Amino acid sequence: MRCGYFDSHRCRSCELMGVPYAEQLADLDRHLRETLPTVPTEAWSAPAAGPESHFRNKAKLVVGGRRGAPTLGILDTAGRGVDLRDCGLYEPGLHAALPPLADFVARTGLTPYDVPQRSGELKHLLVTHSPDDELMIRFVLRSTGQLAKLERALPDLSEHLPQTRVVSVNLLPEHRAATEGAEEHLLTQQAELPMRLPELTLYLGPQAFFQTDTAVAAMLYQQAQQWVSDLRPKLVWDLFCGVGGFGLHVAQVCQPQVLRGIEISAAAVASAQRAAAALDQTGTRCIFEAADAEQELGTDAPELLIVNPPRRGIGALAGRIEQSGVEYLLYSSCNAGSLARDLAAMPSLHPVAARAFAMFPQTRHHEVLVLLRRIDHPAG
Repeated sequence: MRCGYFDSHRCRSCELMGVPYAEQLADLDRHLRETLPTVPTEAWSAPAAGPESHFRNKAKLVVGGRRGAPTLGILDTAGRGVDLRDCGLYEPGLHAALPPLADFVARTGLTPYDVPQRSGELKHLLVTHSPDDELMIRFVLRSTGQLAKLERALPDLSEHLPQTRVVSVNLLPEHRAATEGAEEHLLTQQAELPMRLPELTLYLGPQAFFQTDTAVAAMLYQQAQQWVSDLRPKLVWDLFCGVGGFGLHVAQVCQPQVLRGIEISAAAVASAQRAAAALDQTGTRCIFEAADAEQELGTDAPELLIVNPPRRGIGALAGRIEQSGVEYLLYSSCNAGSLARDLAAMPSLHPVAARAFAMFPQTRHHEVLVLLRRIDHPAG
């Protein structure tokens, strides 16, 4: 892949730009094998990969420039906007939506946030594109000052981007290096963006997490299904479950009596419950709860435990898993370093399958899935 923004040094975020994709995949595989020495060589499968360009389903855009002439992209070293709306990483439908969205921001008179001066209102645009060519658009504002202006302009947005399904305003009042804040204001009747995958449909609210590459996400879920298809656990737990992607996919093939999902976000839990209700889960009771996944796991340990934690890993939970009766652990990680630390804290769980997933081509970021089986049950 070649990129004019990279070649002109306007954006250097893709540090592997220009490196042949086959070489990127080989390097990824080698890096993970070296970082995870407890995973046997025979457990590894070849990396799973989709296209090296036009794969991103989400754009996280810093809004710069000035009122009436915004830039959508990143900031330079001086804190000024660099327009990257033609980035070749975006899915075609997402790529096509950005020019009309920039025109909407200009036409509406929303004032971009000026980082050096700490003035203005519109900080970021967060845009998610679904397989059905629908959009969720989130305007990250400094305050509610331009909220009414946005509400009045919704018909204009719908006219120029009729595929828009969900629109919200996120508030980030502090001057800090963050993409969004905690407070969200929904502006549309529709509150969720359906993400239709080959096996089922998930539902994303404004602050829900979903993998960056829809095609590779589907490969990730399908790999999880394949590895556990011969298991027949009565109880499956999905910790850090988000909108239910792993747990619901796995439950389709394992058909446990109970699937229990734990996620700290109540909104994500509601989305997971909706996805579960849409499934024909014969004999499986799906329970999703809003709680701190790191504090879960006691004496009622499941036969199959799924974890998909943030980059920091599972922390003290690893010790509780080691001391539990969990027979199988399916661990999805975006940080091989924290994964290696967590695996070292669970020596009774032996990796039996592992695979890298090229979720972030042109960068060194990665996703890795590991299946572990207990080989030495703790006494008592």
